[in-house]
Amino acid sequence: MSRNEPFESVPTANDHPDQAISLSQALLAPRIVIEDTEPALEAGTFAAKAISGQPVAVSSKVYSDGHDRLAVMLNWRQANSRRWHCVPMQSAGNDLWLAEFTPTELGPHLFSIEAWVDPFATYSHDLEKKYNAGVEVKLELEEGRLMLGKGTELCSGALRDELEALQQRLAELDTDGQVALLLGPDVAHLISEAGHRSYLARSRELPVDVDRPAAQFASWYELFPRSITDDPQRHGTFNDVHQRLPMIRDMGFDVLYFPPIHPIGTQHRKGRNNALKAEPGDPGSPYAIGSAEGGHDAIHPQLGTREDFRRLVAAAAEHGLEIALDFAIQCSQDHPWLKEHPGWFSWRPDGTIRYAENPPKKYQDIVNVDFYAPDAVPSLWLALRDVVLGWVEEGVKTFRVDNPHTKPLPFWQWMIADVRARYPDVIFLAEAFTKPAMMARLGKVGYAQSYTYFTWRNTKQELREFYEQLNQPPWSQCYRPNFFVNTPDINPFFLHTSGRAGFLIRAALATMGSGLWGMYSGFELCESAPLPGKEEYLDSEKYQIRPRDFTQPGNIIAEIAQLNRIRRQNRALQTHLGVAFFNCWNDNILYFAKRTPERDNYILVAISLDPHNAQEAHFELPLWELGLDDNAETHGEDLMNGHRWTWHGKTQWMRIEPWHQPFGIWRIEKAR
Repeated sequence: MSRNEPFESVPTANDHPDQAISLSQALLAPRIVIEDTEPALEAGTFAAKAISGQPVAVSSKVYSDGHDRLAVMLNWRQANSRRWHCVPMQSAGNDLWLAEFTPTELGPHLFSIEAWVDPFATYSHDLEKKYNAGVEVKLELEEGRLMLGKGTELCSGALRDELEALQQRLAELDTDGQVALLLGPDVAHLISEAGHRSYLARSRELPVDVDRPAAQFASWYELFPRSITDDPQRHGTFNDVHQRLPMIRDMGFDVLYFPPIHPIGTQHRKGRNNALKAEPGDPGSPYAIGSAEGGHDAIHPQLGTREDFRRLVAAAAEHGLEIALDFAIQCSQDHPWLKEHPGWFSWRPDGTIRYAENPPKKYQDIVNVDFYAPDAVPSLWLALRDVVLGWVEEGVKTFRVDNPHTKPLPFWQWMIADVRARYPDVIFLAEAFTKPAMMARLGKVGYAQSYTYFTWRNTKQELREFYEQLNQPPWSQCYRPNFFVNTPDINPFFLHTSGRAGFLIRAALATMGSGLWGMYSGFELCESAPLPGKEEYLDSEKYQIRPRDFTQPGNIIAEIAQLNRIRRQNRALQTHLGVAFFNCWNDNILYFAKRTPERDNYILVAISLDPHNAQEAHFELPLWELGLDDNAETHGEDLMNGHRWTWHGKTQWMRIEPWHQPFGIWRIEKAR
């Protein structure tokens, strides 16, 4: 159903909660209570997240005094449209009402709930009870005829004709026929269309923000274009990256992400391994953005021209890849903005500029803007917005944002909404390793996805608690986790000594745990050499060019490709939602299910967290979730190798040997 007119003016449920009201207010206040409506973030202050083409499940507690039956309707629309779509909600018992709607357009949407007393539903309920109990219903049938007549008087046109036809049919039937007709769906539907909505109440409108599917399901691959070279003395180019596209595609990735591609400053340029002084030929950190060649809207000359970049974006698209760029709001001391807009920055009393610090770390090669400096409002905000829009116009629709938690939340809320109002398919990924409340807040103000603390969750208890937290409100409504297994900044301790098996463990945890995951180039080669005692890479690519042989022995390219293939073939794995943990009697094995709400795609995952030793365990098949008894037969399929078998009963046994494969991924189905 849909309608174009705005809602009539009616009291909103709970307009006067917990306060004294006058008699006149009480007489106008709604009898019907609408509360605990989900999804709702901070009572509608922020929009819950949704995906185009996927149902949004809505629930609400709706009840009233007395025993009259209620009708409850879910209404939804695009925020910039006046056309409402209406979906009847169904009672799930105990005053809980459920419905869903499926948005097909991107951007902001609104939904609300209407409820009213339904006299005909109350009448039908009572008629059915009395008739089934053998009670005389002559008077009740007369009441039904009167209700049909009243409905006819309230409408016109085709609806009136249909009701008059029903009245005529009713007069021609015996008692049993009249009961059957009055209890049939046709009468209920027509009376609902024609009837007055008694004691109508409506909830407040709640927002939902709809993204494209890549905001929930995507595999990210990060590389430095300057390292796509066979000679550490020769700077790689955009044109060199073309040769990598087929292999990245064949590994199953669909987002190719570049660290900043802009000119790099020379003042205080960092050397190898973050040395304070660069040697001749050191390329510097790409995060020290800006030089005489330009700033955030320019391309590093050694990478190529703007036309080279456009050709790479087009070539990537032909391979099913989209290019994601880094948006890092920081400047080298050579950035043109320092001369053009000195009022956008903080200066010390001695006239020197304040460079970035994160004590005890110092970043002498970069300086930060001051968002609230008198000269920066609003010109700096607009300039940063225009940087993003400029790259969107070059075909970039995905941005990884560096350290957004160190920038003002109001800026992000305004900028993301402004960009997406023009280009609703743009996606922003927050690289925010900070306190949970801030990470969630960034999702609320508009970020489609975020980095997480997954990288540091290693034990069975840590991983289970983390996965389950992400599946519960408010996190499930505002936060989409992107499980990056490593980054140029993070070489996890777990990988330093775990060998090839450790890399496979982390890849399985990431690909099976979330619809979004990512890896930084070199992970597929099991690179793990650290700076002693630190979670940082020795000879970090942030400060030097790092050519690689992507065919070297011991790589896990084939396994990564198969993991991504499994994800594409199974809808249950295309989101972080739908996880459930079941009994597995070994603390070194993480055992869980990912399943669709309909249970038509049901994946079991068992991952050994021990990269060095074989692990064994008895475990339970969740037969009850498939509607089966404890002795039922089920079919299993190993999705890594295609092997099939039949399970008998609920309790099973597994052995995982990390030198072969440290995990199992099984699709389970009812026996035919």
